[in-house]
Amino acid sequence: MNAPTSTPTSPAASGARYTIGIDLGTTHCALSWVDTQASDGEAVVQGVLQVPQLTGPGTLEGKPLLPSFLYLPHESELAPGDLALPWASAQDFAVGEFARTRGAATPIRLVSSAKSWLCHPGVDRRGAILPADAPAEVARISPLDASIRYLAHLRAAWNAQYPEAPFDQQEVTVTIPASFDPAARELTAEAAQSAGFQNLTLLEEPQAALYSWIQRSAGQWRKDVRQGDTILVVDVGGGTTDLSLIAVLENEGNLELHRVAVGEHILLGGDNMDLALAYGVARKLAAQGTQLDPWQTRALAHACRAAKEALLSDPTVQSVPVVVPSRGSKLIGGSIRTEVTREELTQTLVDGFFPQAAVSDQPISRARGALTQLGLPYAQDAAITRHLAAFLSRQRGATAQLQGFGVAQPESASFLHPTAVLFNGGVLKSGLIAERVLSILNGWLGADGAAPARLLGGADLDLAVARGAAYYGYVRRGRGVRIRGGTAQAYYVAVESAMPAIPGMEPPIQALCLAPFGMEEGSEAPPLAQEFGLIVGEPVRFRFFGSSVRRQDQVGSTLDFWGPEELIELAEIEANLPAQGRAPGDVVRVKLHARVTETGTLELEALPVGGSERWKVQFDARGDATPAQP
Repeated sequence: MNAPTSTPTSPAASGARYTIGIDLGTTHCALSWVDTQASDGEAVVQGVLQVPQLTGPGTLEGKPLLPSFLYLPHESELAPGDLALPWASAQDFAVGEFARTRGAATPIRLVSSAKSWLCHPGVDRRGAILPADAPAEVARISPLDASIRYLAHLRAAWNAQYPEAPFDQQEVTVTIPASFDPAARELTAEAAQSAGFQNLTLLEEPQAALYSWIQRSAGQWRKDVRQGDTILVVDVGGGTTDLSLIAVLENEGNLELHRVAVGEHILLGGDNMDLALAYGVARKLAAQGTQLDPWQTRALAHACRAAKEALLSDPTVQSVPVVVPSRGSKLIGGSIRTEVTREELTQTLVDGFFPQAAVSDQPISRARGALTQLGLPYAQDAAITRHLAAFLSRQRGATAQLQGFGVAQPESASFLHPTAVLFNGGVLKSGLIAERVLSILNGWLGADGAAPARLLGGADLDLAVARGAAYYGYVRRGRGVRIRGGTAQAYYVAVESAMPAIPGMEPPIQALCLAPFGMEEGSEAPPLAQEFGLIVGEPVRFRFFGSSVRRQDQVGSTLDFWGPEELIELAEIEANLPAQGRAPGDVVRVKLHARVTETGTLELEALPVGGSERWKVQFDARGDATPAQP
């Protein structure tokens, strides 16, 4: 079945008929759906929306993927109606395939990697900063606005094709990287809500990929995995590398899946590879006497993206032509033509990003210059294999305390031993890259005395995340197997010690656990028994920490000391909490209350002892905290 065909009954009477899953990707977006009324148990009726989008001026086509690119043309660049869509007769921007191809020739007007900017705490994510390197005369938009436009396009595309099943009446799941911090999660939820989404849930991309694999197996997954398995999900997409571990448990005779670990946010993926290819081609052209300027190098990176995708998708192709626009007679008349060969692709991508490594290796950190251009905080080490080694070593004891897991791995193990691997992300469509990753992993396992990990096949690397998100909505109704896990980290807030002033020394802090590892979405912890002092009426800062390795801390646990690997400091929030009749600087006795929302974001409330007010602090990256009345 390729599309919903019948009109759903009233949501108020029987609930939403369709569960919609959206992959809001760095390089592509996709929308999938499950017809919950036509589905029965594991026999799921599912489809993928062919998203109408411009592929040229005035040319509309439906494609399963909506490229995550937004083009801002000059007002005289296109004719009236060239950017018209079925639901928008006049607009001044384009998203999708036309934006990507047009922007490859004019990159200063192209917004790309908005998702990566959305999770960058070092910039104003609501500020008009994209395209990042555009000259002053080019209009700019914010990373948040770009995300809103992609999501609004998908919502309008659904409603245009299936008006009998309004988007706002369906259950919608939008995916995010597992490593997104609470601020990035909150911003993604805000983007969806601003795009008109009503019934929203967030889901981590590696979980979505595994849900898709489960659904496509038609029940066979229970034979492919068994109690005691640890599934490593390796997701290398356009902007990020996501690593997750999911354990297979047995509970009352049934297999259950529990997400037990998530890697750090690694800004390393297809974008880095496109740039690496571009610099390689630029060096080749320079050796031939053609020097590219920065503008042309940016255009070359977009052209190399298309060449990379062509070479990865068809192993019989040995080279792909690349055209670089000329800047005039000072360089060369007409466009500059060259090619990207399979040998260059292999050397740059496989050897550069997936080199041989030992499991004891750590990502390389280099000394940084004092001044740097403002841009995305890419990972310093491009070797994904070293990031994988560090992740597995850090999570060595992740399954040690799991009930129903079975036999624990040997005490002598130097890293956590995956028994199965699931690949996701467009980069891993390359058999060469997938084989390299599996070969290196199995080399580590063999050296540690463990059996090789088996590959879970049959994944759709382009559409798995969207399909899995739609299936997750179906599972939430109790209609299939659910991956348990809750929050990917334990969360802590800093509590400053009360002590006399000492020259040159700041008061020491404790880390107070607000939400333990694995706290389920939609749940809340009871208010802490301890009382704390909350400063109101003047600027203050809240410091937050996360930990993916401290699994035993409970709500209210306090840490006086911790190692650099145990707690990672998150983006702080500066706030000025209203005094509400008190003097500025007063210290109010409060109790703290934390909850994890249905969308997976963390909220912290401060409740005055003996009072009725409450101050709510959200990871909303706005730099403020807002009071809320009970």
